Amino acid sequence: MKKTNYPLYNVQKFASIKEMIDIAVNEVGDKIAYRFKKDNKIQDISFKECYDDIVALGSFLNKKQLSGKHIACIGANSYKWILSYLTSLRGTGVFVPIDKDLPPKDIINILNDSEASAVFYDSSFEELFKSRINELESIEYFIGFNKEDNDGKFLSFDLALKEGYTLDHSAFLNCENDPKRMKMLVYTSGTTGQSKGVMLSENNLVSSVYYGLMVSTVYDIGLSILPYHHTYEAVSDILVSFHHHSTLCINESLSAILKNLVIYKPSYMYVVPAIAETIYKRIMRNIRKEGMEEQFSALVEKSNGLRAKGVDKRREFFAFIHNSMGGRLKKIVCGGAPIRPEVAKFFEDIGFDLINGYGITECSPLVCANHDMYNDFRTVGIKLPCIEWRIDKPNNEGIGEICVKGDIVMIGYYKQPELTKEVIRDGWFYTGDYGYIDEYDRLVISGRKKNIIVLSNGKNIYPEEIEGYIKDIDYINEVIVSSERDTDGNEKKLVAEVYLEEKRTPDEVLKSIKTICRQLPSYKQISKVKIRETEFPKTSSNKIKRLICT
Repeated sequence: MKKTNYPLYNVQKFASIKEMIDIAVNEVGDKIAYRFKKDNKIQDISFKECYDDIVALGSFLNKKQLSGKHIACIGANSYKWILSYLTSLRGTGVFVPIDKDLPPKDIINILNDSEASAVFYDSSFEELFKSRINELESIEYFIGFNKEDNDGKFLSFDLALKEGYTLDHSAFLNCENDPKRMKMLVYTSGTTGQSKGVMLSENNLVSSVYYGLMVSTVYDIGLSILPYHHTYEAVSDILVSFHHHSTLCINESLSAILKNLVIYKPSYMYVVPAIAETIYKRIMRNIRKEGMEEQFSALVEKSNGLRAKGVDKRREFFAFIHNSMGGRLKKIVCGGAPIRPEVAKFFEDIGFDLINGYGITECSPLVCANHDMYNDFRTVGIKLPCIEWRIDKPNNEGIGEICVKGDIVMIGYYKQPELTKEVIRDGWFYTGDYGYIDEYDRLVISGRKKNIIVLSNGKNIYPEEIEGYIKDIDYINEVIVSSERDTDGNEKKLVAEVYLEEKRTPDEVLKSIKTICRQLPSYKQISKVKIRETEFPKTSSNKIKRLICT
């Protein structure tokens, strides 16, 4: 290893979510914690106002004898969602976030499997819950974010909060948690297989925030984009921003991102590769539309030449791009999947710090991230200081399954001890992801274990690698590489299934793919193309749902 003593940020220590909230209120109570649109106006909530809302809502839940119980939440990103989340974490219960885009049967199954006693919900789910209330016997209260009046078990969130302000708050304020006990129950939305309930403790969450900030910091204003039920957003953005005392601006929809960048002028945002790709392609499309490709390339070359001499003019040279994204954006944190180096280099070239990281729900979720001062977008960075990692059964290239041990590793899968034993062995969590650790002690991801294609000649293919090349073709929006037998049922060949930006024939697409993949060895070459008429189905975190390759 060449460099492993990376300098770490100084982060204020805290031992619980309760302490994290108290620190923020005591130090920056009047500062804006959240900004969002309400009735076409920007509304601000200070850390002290948020704290008062948490205490009121927690006191109401205590009155309804919901303390210590499982509390579910389903709905679009909103301040009320965040308030429900922070209140549940601050209290003695267990928070159960649910993906709002799941089919009704899956929502009902999760509510039942999680043994939730109450659920916070958007109005769009009221009909579902009322029509299937007989299947939800454990639910004592349904608390509607948009509901105006109470109706039996169906309560108004606003009225609950209002009542909470009138109650005795001492029981809620004095509650204590066991840091090793389950605090959050997250049902995975993996690209393959069935959802599993991941049990995360308060110690898991605190460790992810505290040690994550040591490696990669945030700034004064963030734009909150990703679905809140996803652990990456709920922990690595919402909790991290709270402890850093940042203002988090709530983005109401994916289509509003570029508009809200201009409105809120954030200094950082968390994205997944699909969002970074979309922004990249939109910028490049506009550059081509204006006939500025040559000028842009020349400007990048000039800028990089100056940077090599210690002169950074990127924000000046590419001001037209920075201004279109609010003018203050400095850092883009990218997680959820590896990002293509070409896309990451583009953002670096024009003056944005794109920090690539790696995480998995079972690790609360952050395992590693690129250090802000030693960023290498070809890797997913250095490990959190609280963990150990190793590569299990590496091949001759050093690639094997990534294993993690430490304070971020989950308690286990809810009510599935045998499945837990399969993935946690001798304290090591086997992630199911493959990669290697480079000479600088940084992790490089190769692909998912479940996606590996084994050819007839015994060669192992990581389809994500080939997909990364193919995604660099301008008119290809989405791609999945898989394999199929030849006409004699013998040798396997690689197939690229694509969704296109513009109409092309399979032969045209195959020719483009062969050109861009020419540097890959012969056994990694695509032999066939399938063109889709519609986008691939995706998870709520915008990952393509894929069949397991064989």
